[in-house]
Amino acid sequence: MTRLLPAILAVGLAAAPAAAQDQSCPYRQSMALATRPSPLDSVSFQVGGHVVKVCYGRPSLKGRTMIGGDAVPYGKVWRTGANETTKLITTAPLSVGGIQVPAGMYALYTLPGEAEWEVIVNRSYQQWGRENTYTDSVKAQEVGRAKAKVETLAQPVEQFTIRAEPQPDGSAQLILEWQTARIRVPVVPGKM
Repeated sequence: MTRLLPAILAVGLAAAPAAAQDQSCPYRQSMALATRPSPLDSVSFQVGGHVVKVCYGRPSLKGRTMIGGDAVPYGKVWRTGANETTKLITTAPLSVGGIQVPAGMYALYTLPGEAEWEVIVNRSYQQWGRENTYTDSVKAQEVGRAKAKVETLAQPVEQFTIRAEPQPDGSAQLILEWQTARIRVPVVPGKM
């Protein structure tokens, strides 16, 4: 499977087929993983008996206003973490906030707002995560967008966190938390 990883990464703007995925997080090795200011993390969970994984960088507040500030302004596309794009890897079709997503690897972007965020699933996942790399050609690879209401937290979350809450029906809530914002994105088996 390790021989397949370069082939998967060479796919470019298309999502990698599920059959070719090994569920490992594809991080750039040119940056020393252990010395990054925003550490890498991942969360794995099941939806309908199939594995879903999210790989992301975890920036910290460090006394700064991030969401709604200069780093993550309202109304602008955000990589949903730090460093590379946040990756959503699924071995089966999913519905992510109502977006029908085939099995494969995708970038997960968001468009934060004060009361609501847009969640963006995009086939283009290889570019560095900086928002200025979200060009028209990358935007053209969008699978879809969904809305998620913001819950205001009483206590701030210092380090950006993505976690999953499994639901009794086999679905999950994908939860993004940082600063005083929490959004929940329902993830259910897809209909493809």
